[in-house]
Amino acid sequence: MAPSLKSTPEADGNSNNDGKSPDVNWEEMGFSLIPTDYMYVMKCAIGENFPQGSLIPYGNIELSPCSGILNYGQGLFEGLKAYRKEDGRILLFRPDQNALRMKSGAERLCMPSPSTEQFVDAVKQTVLANERWVPPFGKGSLYVRPLLMGSGGSLGLGPAPEYTFLVYASPVGSYHKGLKSLNLVVEEKHHRASHGGTGGIKTVANYSPVLNALTRAKAQGFCEVLFLDAATGKYIDEASACNIFSVKGNSIITPPTHGTILPGVTRKSIIEIAQTLGYQVEERPVALDELLDADEAFCTGTAVVVTSIGSVTHQGRRAEYKTQADTVCQKLRETLTGIQMGRLEDTMGWMVEVN
Repeated sequence: MAPSLKSTPEADGNSNNDGKSPDVNWEEMGFSLIPTDYMYVMKCAIGENFPQGSLIPYGNIELSPCSGILNYGQGLFEGLKAYRKEDGRILLFRPDQNALRMKSGAERLCMPSPSTEQFVDAVKQTVLANERWVPPFGKGSLYVRPLLMGSGGSLGLGPAPEYTFLVYASPVGSYHKGLKSLNLVVEEKHHRASHGGTGGIKTVANYSPVLNALTRAKAQGFCEVLFLDAATGKYIDEASACNIFSVKGNSIITPPTHGTILPGVTRKSIIEIAQTLGYQVEERPVALDELLDADEAFCTGTAVVVTSIGSVTHQGRRAEYKTQADTVCQKLRETLTGIQMGRLEDTMGWMVEVN
């Protein structure tokens, strides 16, 4: 049974596409859903290619109780942002990289995927349709969430007979609003991913298993959880939804992806920026003891951008790091966000203009 892709009265009441500026306090906005006006949808059967999709009013969808996404977790998601420049134009940050990552994940989960061109076009259309929700320059961004899911029903274990690609958006502010740095605790009971698993793709099933550890960590006053590798428990993996970097002198070190760590678009971009700024960047296994002895540490991701880690706690030992304005993290963040918001020249060719 295919999903019914029509908006419901409940959803329609959340947005009012009257062309006026939305009633949003941009200054106070955090990272939570603010329903916008439209979403983009297309679907296809297994073994086929996605046709042209269309924009429909933002709203709930109906799924078969035996859909692949609900029963077997056959689904992927992406996250990227649109930024408003000072002159009012809107920019997307490296949407082709999200398209390629979704394609890789779709192959792993036996799903058809949109082409890179279809993916980028769908994101552009979604942003343009919700243009009034893109925050003013320097006040936040429009977070865009593409979803690819097995929407067709199948009782037995196997690829779903039908697939839906859907893109929606929400204006957002800071993910960790009010925090200048993060305090992490090392998780020893649960692991995030293992070799041969799905840690290296952005499947929906990767994220709910971290909630138990994250809830326990927050109850103890920590912001985030740092997971260790499942094979030895000696090397750092990543946090619940972001990549980790450590800094020692002029060296910036981060674990290699190699199937267990998500190849983040922000992670990749920070590596490239750091190299252009003259830092020595290494992608290699990072022992927990090495991280605890670092001068500085930070995390990267679409939501967290580039955020300093203030401390990491492991078995009662608390390592604290530099978080002042002259940190490597701050230099990298200012360069990245400068490119994203059009304050700095985009010599990398990363930004895509929407309008």
